[in-house]
Amino acid sequence: MKNGKRIAALLGVVALLIIFCLPMFFALKGDFSQEAFMASLYTVLFVAVMGYVIWMVFRLVNKKKNEEDKRMIKNIVFDVGLVLVEFNWQSYLDSFHFDKEKRDKIAKATFQSEVWDERDKGLLEEREYREKFKALAPEYAEDIEDVIRNSTRCVTKMDYAETWTKYLKEQGYNLYILSNYSRYMLDGTKQNEMPFLKYMDGVIFSCDVNQMKPDIEIYQTLLSKFNLKAEETLFIDDRAENCQGAEKAGIHTIQFKDLKQAAKEMEETYGIK
Repeated sequence: MKNGKRIAALLGVVALLIIFCLPMFFALKGDFSQEAFMASLYTVLFVAVMGYVIWMVFRLVNKKKNEEDKRMIKNIVFDVGLVLVEFNWQSYLDSFHFDKEKRDKIAKATFQSEVWDERDKGLLEEREYREKFKALAPEYAEDIEDVIRNSTRCVTKMDYAETWTKYLKEQGYNLYILSNYSRYMLDGTKQNEMPFLKYMDGVIFSCDVNQMKPDIEIYQTLLSKFNLKAEETLFIDDRAENCQGAEKAGIHTIQFKDLKQAAKEMEETYGIK
């Protein structure tokens, strides 16, 4: 798509150059006619005027659209992990001081496994998920049990999270949570690591609805449960695929990298200061 636009733009530039060179061509051509010269001159003037008019109309329409976008956001939806809380499983796993081979195998059997993501959907009991983890590296079953049992230590508060959400709430925005989160991790971190929850108008964790991002169903659940309009809603998530899922539901998105970047995009694109 981008290459197609570039080719079209290049062809447009070439066409304009040809049109603008027509008067010079006829002026330098020995057997040019006055009519041909004047026709080419008028063509150049017409193209220049129309180009300017089109450019001004585009600017006006684009400005109006941006202003409408800035006025329309009423609801801000946050992911939790790596947006409002830190999730540093690498440092946590390092704290066990396993040798490299053992550490890598346990990582693949737990935090890097499909079971870890599947667990967020909450379809099975916690003990069943633990058996699945251990089955991926049975030689380290006891260590895996220890790692999972204490894994809530991976989650710590972001120092800006409470201040940020409180500020946005005071500005009159409706705030929500939409996060993939397992029941075990939620029960172990909700009270101490999520002080921002008190500013939320609604919360959806994947384990509560048995749905997960980026599947469109969970975004539709968010909109219907809290009676939100997609065009009035902004979703902030650190993962591109989750933002894409929200966009399929018609929700505006910002992919979170850090607070400064997100705040800048919120202000420039949506007028949220």
